[in-house]
Amino acid sequence: QVQLVESGGGLVQAGDSLRLSCAASGRTLSSLLMGWFRQAPGKEREFVAAISWSDTRQYYAESVKGRFTISRDNAKNAVYLQMNRLKPEDTAVYYCAAHSIGGVYSSSSYNYWGQGTQVTVAS
Repeated sequence: QVQLVESGGGLVQAGDSLRLSCAASGRTLSSLLMGWFRQAPGKEREFVAAISWSDTRQYYAESVKGRFTISRDNAKNAVYLQMNRLKPEDTAVYYCAAHSIGGVYSSSSYNYWGQGTQVTVAS
């Protein structure tokens, strides 16, 4: 079992930055690929970014590439999402997730999820 807790969300202005954190307990994350997803009101949950267990591969949605950076600290059992140059369309609840099996970009491939943290970007 893995328990994931996100933090770091908030209300910011367009162009600002935020850093989301995901703290894990229950088991080590060091062998797991970890991802961030987001869900805006009335929309389906969408992939944002993912990082391999060894930190050698990172994956990004086209909409955030160049603005967001995913990282991890296996010693702290944590994953981070640095979000720069935020836009109003980035407004959503952001979820941290642990990958199980299947494609990196599909939410169905992740079997552990946090409760989410709200990010609101005002224009």
